[in-house]
Parts: sequence; C-alpha cells; structure tokens
Amino acid sequence: MNILMIEDDLAIGRALLAVLQDEGHLVVWLRLADGVLARLQQENFDAVLLDLGLPDGDGGTLLQQVRAAGLSVPVLIMTARDSLQDRLNGFNTGADDYLIKPFEIPELLVRLRAIVRRANGNADGGGWSFGDLMLDERRMQVTRAGAPVALSRTEFALLLALVKDSGRVLTRAELEQGVLPHSEGQTLDVHISNLRKKIGERLIRTVRGVGYFAQRPHE
Repeated sequence: MNILMIEDDLAIGRALLAVLQDEGHLVVWLRLADGVLARLQQENFDAVLLDLGLPDGDGGTLLQQVRAAGLSVPVLIMTARDSLQDRLNGFNTGADDYLIKPFEIPELLVRLRAIVRRANGNADGGGWSFGDLMLDERRMQVTRAGAPVALSRTEFALLLALVKDSGRVLTRAELEQGVLPHSEGQTLDVHISNLRKKIGERLIRTVRGVGYFAQRPHE
C-alpha cells in the first residue's frame, strides 16, 4: 500500500515508518498540516494515518478540508484525545477509524487493513464505498456524506452494478439485461438521469454509443 502518514512526533513517526516499511508498504511521512491537501490531490494514496495535534494546525480541520475537496481516501486518526466527544468529532469530520495513543502496533496494522478493505468494497457484510457514497448491499441502502439517499430498487441495482465494476464501461446491453427487468418499463437513460440527480452528475459517465461507467472523484 501507498500510505501518507501525518505525525509530528519524531519517535512515533520513526517507529511507525520502520514498521510499515517492514510490512512492505510505501510511506510518505509529513510532520505538518501545510501541504497535505495538495499532496493528496497530486498523488494516489491507499490510506492516511493522521495525528490530530499538529504544530501548524488541527488534524480535524485538515480532515474536513480533505473531505470538502471530495477526496475519499481512507483516514485512520491516531491521537491521544480519548474522550467520547473527540471520537465523535473524528468520525463526524470524515475519519474511517479512530485509534487512541498509546496503541499496539498489531492493532494499528489490523485497523489499517480494514479501512482499506472497506474502501475497496471488500468489507464483510456487502458494504461498498465510492467517493462519499456508502452502499449497503444487504439492506439496499445508500448514504451520501452520511445522509440517506432514497433510491428505487432499480436505481440501487444500477448504481451497485456500476460501483462494483467502477472504471470499466458497462454496455447498454449488460445494464439492460442485468438491471432493467425490474424497471417497470422505464428506459435505461431515464434511470441514469434520475440517479445522477440523486448522487451527483459527475460520478456516472457516458460513453456515447457504448454505455456507462462509474468514476471516482479526482480520477
């Protein structure tokens, strides 16, 4: 994995760097908030390890900026702030997990793998993450930036098909055969139009004469 670590403590940073590199990961280590957002926009990272107490700013504020920029990279907060309100604030600002210092390295590694697995759509329980969307396949529910999105059965099936094969163009025939039996006569184009209105115009792209594909933000 390619990991961005933001940690100002030299001892902790050096220890984590050594462990992560021994695990075979590529690690970029930054000690300041300044420049983090630009780095994330310029380079693809699989995960971010984020300390909250940084010399030039608050990690929570930085995380808000990252999410506001549309970046969906998994973020694991690691901090000494251990109150319930601190943890709630962390998740509310867009963290995927929250680990309190001091922690055991094996726990960090397990949590890191878990957030990356969830982001790649491989979490147990049928959960799929796509940008600021979360799809619960079992419950047929979708949230966008934490807020519920009301989709019809066909719209959900269509979105799920596109997300599962994100980046690949699904032909009109594939989508019509796989999804539209539940459409009650409406056309594929109508469902795509309705879906875009509910989840955003830019996530589903059209390839004229061929079909559609789902594109993650900033890809």
